Amino acid sequence: MTTLLSKDAKDDLLERGYSRRQLGRVSALLGLQAVAASSALAVPGRAALATTTPTIAGSKPDKAGMIRIGSNECWTGPFPKAAAAGAAMVQHGNRYEPGDLRQTLIANVSAVEQVPISHILPWPGSSDPLARTVVTFCSPGRGLVTADPTFEEAWKVGEYLKIKVTRVPLRPENRYAVDVRAMVAADPNAGLYYVCSPNNPTGTITPLADIAWLVENKPAGSMVLVDEAYLHFAGAPSAAYLVAQNKDVVVLRTFSKIFGMAGLRLGLSMARPDLHARMMRYDGQMQSGALSVVALATGGTGVLLASDIAARRQEMIEVRQATMAHLASRGLHTLPSDANMFMVDWQKPAAQMKTAFAARQIDIGRSWPIWPTRSRITVGSASDMKAFCAATDSIMV
Repeated sequence: MTTLLSKDAKDDLLERGYSRRQLGRVSALLGLQAVAASSALAVPGRAALATTTPTIAGSKPDKAGMIRIGSNECWTGPFPKAAAAGAAMVQHGNRYEPGDLRQTLIANVSAVEQVPISHILPWPGSSDPLARTVVTFCSPGRGLVTADPTFEEAWKVGEYLKIKVTRVPLRPENRYAVDVRAMVAADPNAGLYYVCSPNNPTGTITPLADIAWLVENKPAGSMVLVDEAYLHFAGAPSAAYLVAQNKDVVVLRTFSKIFGMAGLRLGLSMARPDLHARMMRYDGQMQSGALSVVALATGGTGVLLASDIAARRQEMIEVRQATMAHLASRGLHTLPSDANMFMVDWQKPAAQMKTAFAARQIDIGRSWPIWPTRSRITVGSASDMKAFCAATDSIMV
């Protein structure tokens, strides 16, 4: 079987222990066209991976009309000034690049994050760079280490490519931070250590000092991936300074959360240029280069709106606190959170509770195997969460 991977990419993958059969899986995973001798392997990746990938909110018609607090979307759309910038680009949609939108986005992020322009790449969301980071730095001989629970995409990519995946429990004595020392001990020869901070599904932060320790004490040749999708909701400092220091780290961001752009698909990776070059070898510049001008204009404007970001964060915090206080009054335990989600323990199967809320037209989040009685709840609008609390009262009679 052959693929449209470049010779450089194929040589790299084969040298790191991937089989020729796995090359087709890499192609499919990253959205490339696979050319196979066997029709059963024509496009093996996307369909197979999708069977175990969480359903994207809004993809099923039965969620229409429901209160949707299950997918960590923002309860409202882009900031008004950012939305206006995006709307202005619609009439220029006949051009691939009607201006310097992509470069403006990069320059604005550079100014905010104090990371060199050369170290920033935009993407259509952050899922693609997350997946290709696993492909780039893991192999059959060097596995992936993550927290448990955490965002599952890295797990699924590793399992799909038959890479060793090691999961390390969070630290309950440290506000459920990622246990970075246990991660290194669990697999001292891993290719990639994945830290989501604030963590999904817990919303808890891993201290920057711990992340810096991991970067300095990981095995030679491995990489640290820091997923900061929810950082703006926490108002916490970023690991991006490690990128500016040219460390072995990749930092991911997305505009899907506090910026209210989940459907517009825009994200960022920050890393040394040589690391980005390794990540980009599988499909050239397409995924990072062919971006919606509406998304670029909206994101490029929104990233500069510090006061709007702070106000939206404070609005979320107040609603989260009120909701968690109500749950506590019902005798329900919630984990501490610094993001727009939290975990609640129902003391009964979480799947059963999801069904009960759905019957009341409320879509809550899923559970994780390690915590089968806990559900992830997204913090929605004040009215959304009042309805959630009322439904909780009616269910927990």
